[in-house]
Amino acid sequence: MSPTSETGHAGRRLVIVESPAKAKTIKGYLGPGYVVEASVGHIRDLPSGAAEVPEKYTGEVRRLGVDVEHDFQPIYVVNADKKAQVRKLKELLAESDELFLATDEDREGEAIAWHLQEVLKPKVPVHRMVFHEITKEAIRAAVANPRQLNKLMVDAQETRRILDRLYGYEVSPVLWKKVMRGLSAGRVQSVATRLVVERERERIAFRSAEYWDLTGTFNTGRTGDASDPSALNARLSAVDGRRIAQGRDFGPDGQLKSDQVLHLDEANAHALAAALQNTSFAVRSVESKPYRRSPYAPFRTTTLQQEASRKLGFGAKSTMQVAQKLYENGFITYMRTDSTTLSATAVSAARAQVTQLYGASYLPDKPRTYAGKVKNAQEAHEAIRPSGDRFRTPAETGLTGDQFRLYELIWKRTVASQMKDAVGNSVTVKIAGTSSDGRDAEFSASGKTITFHGFMKAYVEGADDPNAELDDRERRLPQVAEGDALTAEEITVDGHATKPPARYTEASLVKELEEREIGRPSTYASIIGTILDRGYVFKKGTALVPSFLSFAVVNLLETHFGRLVDYDFTARMEDDLDRIARGEAQSVPWLKRFYFGAADGPEGVTDAATAAAAAGNGDGDHLGGLKELVTDLGAIDAREISSFPIGDGIMLRVGRYGPYVERGEKDAEGHQRADVPEDMAPDELTVEYAEELLAKPSGDFELGVDPQSGHQIVARDGRYGPYVTEVLPDGTPKTGKNAVKPRTASLFKSMSLDTVTLADALKLMSLPRVVGTDAEGVEITAQNGRYGPYLKKGTDSRSLTGEEQLFDITLDEALAIYAQPKQRGRAAAKPPLKELGTDPVSGSPVVVKDGRFGAYVTDGETNATLRTDDSVEEITPERGYELLAEKRAKGPAKKKTAKKAPAKKTTAKKAPAKKTTAAKKTAAKKTTAAAKKTAAKKSSASSGTKTDE
Repeated sequence: MSPTSETGHAGRRLVIVESPAKAKTIKGYLGPGYVVEASVGHIRDLPSGAAEVPEKYTGEVRRLGVDVEHDFQPIYVVNADKKAQVRKLKELLAESDELFLATDEDREGEAIAWHLQEVLKPKVPVHRMVFHEITKEAIRAAVANPRQLNKLMVDAQETRRILDRLYGYEVSPVLWKKVMRGLSAGRVQSVATRLVVERERERIAFRSAEYWDLTGTFNTGRTGDASDPSALNARLSAVDGRRIAQGRDFGPDGQLKSDQVLHLDEANAHALAAALQNTSFAVRSVESKPYRRSPYAPFRTTTLQQEASRKLGFGAKSTMQVAQKLYENGFITYMRTDSTTLSATAVSAARAQVTQLYGASYLPDKPRTYAGKVKNAQEAHEAIRPSGDRFRTPAETGLTGDQFRLYELIWKRTVASQMKDAVGNSVTVKIAGTSSDGRDAEFSASGKTITFHGFMKAYVEGADDPNAELDDRERRLPQVAEGDALTAEEITVDGHATKPPARYTEASLVKELEEREIGRPSTYASIIGTILDRGYVFKKGTALVPSFLSFAVVNLLETHFGRLVDYDFTARMEDDLDRIARGEAQSVPWLKRFYFGAADGPEGVTDAATAAAAAGNGDGDHLGGLKELVTDLGAIDAREISSFPIGDGIMLRVGRYGPYVERGEKDAEGHQRADVPEDMAPDELTVEYAEELLAKPSGDFELGVDPQSGHQIVARDGRYGPYVTEVLPDGTPKTGKNAVKPRTASLFKSMSLDTVTLADALKLMSLPRVVGTDAEGVEITAQNGRYGPYLKKGTDSRSLTGEEQLFDITLDEALAIYAQPKQRGRAAAKPPLKELGTDPVSGSPVVVKDGRFGAYVTDGETNATLRTDDSVEEITPERGYELLAEKRAKGPAKKKTAKKAPAKKTTAKKAPAKKTTAAKKTAAKKTTAAAKKTAAKKSSASSGTKTDE
């Protein structure tokens, strides 16, 4: 393509995209006359601290980075790690005749383009270049049809950024003062955390109910086959016309919701089963209905995250990282979209593949269209689909691993969306018999047959509930008619118990946020990542479990900042932000009302903003703003908001060093206190377990006095396990160059606090023990480390088989160990701790092993360490596959370059030579190159997420 072929102008054009990977792909499509460079994400933002704020600003502006007194003017600064890139962009722009801003086609991308224009101050024509797929045709069309910057989209994104800054910078310090340092609050992350906490509260309050029913196996007496089985299983549905209670009939308190149903206990169920022995049964009714199932809409961001979690075991973050790579390399369309729309080109490509791969009988007469379900969706975007006007099949892409699996998922879903419905029949059979005591017992069985699979030939959606029946599952029943006699081969009694509501998974939390219209699809992955990183939530398998810390945080926010974590108010804020994006509301009046409140707000504030504030505050006369809420902190009792009653006078408290249980007041007689494991799920902390914790020994165990030093020796239970230490006399310097550190040693695994003796302690603190020296004079020591006892000689360490060897191993025995080749890899491998099954990506068996740095999962090629919230006993195959998938998404670990041995020094020391000017230039170039590499790495690492909310 010549430089004049698209716009009619000759010259050099600078095209700026967001990521280096995208720049490389697009450069290949544009050819000579175009220079394609990456901004590497945002080039400027609000300052991260007061040190970045220009000196002319003072007071609150330096703290917030926003001038709230002057129409919330944001203070933007070029990110420190982007200054070199900005200089490069300016240099390239100085040599160009036109500038094309080709950042992503969403609000954040529009804002990045605006920031580029503001910082670069181009004196040449500027064009906004937009595309939703990276193909040659799409890129050339984008160059030929540029538009201007959309200032409404920029204003909307800027309002969001300012709002989130005010929320985070005003509320987070409250958490620091009243709960713990280093915590954060956010407009959406705090609401997401509250959802997870509320679900755990439901689980804690839940009371299980037991109920029983019967299952009968009934035979028609005919010889059956696959299409017409001879027998069917049916469940007892009613007795004397009264429906049998099932799990759905019980409330969370374990009580029946209605007395219209019959609750069978174990005794009554067994009695009924006995009374139905030798009873004659017959078909009471047969009800047949047509079955029809339409295909699912093409993927948008949230449905892709949900389905990738169900079928591939990907977390939301992993899904977006893999999708980003597929997009940048031209395999799929833009992956941040809330639209289910397909372009005419995409519909044609999908319909062509339906005919080619499945036949004309699977193609509907007319193309399918899908209405958007997401409020305020940006419908100008397409759904996520394979790129191009002809879809590549997964086999044609050359992709491997996670990228292949995610592409295949997207491809199947897109093609299936343009296929015919699945059709069939659903049948309900009711079977009746009279018990020996005269009761009418009715059993019910339901079946489904699919006569034409339609779109299910290509794709069937997964389910969040692992026990749920998928759409393509058939249940064939015998062909029976009303009045047919049946024989009961067996009647069994089945007991059940209601279960607490399931914890959220990443997929179901994303679904919940979207259904509540909270946040935006593009930020869900980063929101979940934030609440995990902050320690508010941890994972057990795929379940999201709130920490005790999150209970304290949510309690504070609900009690003192209720409006800010109110679900409806947060959703209405989202509406207002979308109204600003459409030009239906103004940013500054809305921000004034949010921050200063109604009394201080200007006249003419939008009705929607007023209604939202009034609904959230419950006060029509004076609506307090955020500033007022964070001013009076004296009313917040830090101890009260971090205390939760367990029962029997026991309190759970969240302290600065972790959660603990306590009975009685500190320093009072009978006071008890014990730490709670930080990885414990809150619903597992029962009164009984709390009693066990309190019964364990705690505090200092005085073991005696060291006869040599005269220091008191004590045993303690620390954060990293039990240990012994010496108590230094008062006045011993603890800091500075004369500081004295107490001798300390961890207990062996075979020891416990209540049995360790003074002799044990002195023995432990004698380590490391010098065993001797080898022939070259290198010292060998015996030491107790994090991973057990070992020998150390220089940098060469060798494991010991037992703890007692630390004290009795001889020099000859140590030398014999070092004389043997060091065991590495499989030669020293231990048997697996657990087998998980076959990995869906590599096809290799996945096992859990014990490694030097703890337990890990492996398929023989990829290793992934178990997280703190995982345990060998509870890890599921799906969780193992997810850990491996996340590790693969990060790419292989980079090997460290071996250091060269230093050259031998001569006796005479020479003064260091001064660098010549040429040498300085060379060094500077190397530094710049290194900085570029670092920036590229950061871009690659962060390209899968958008701004945190």
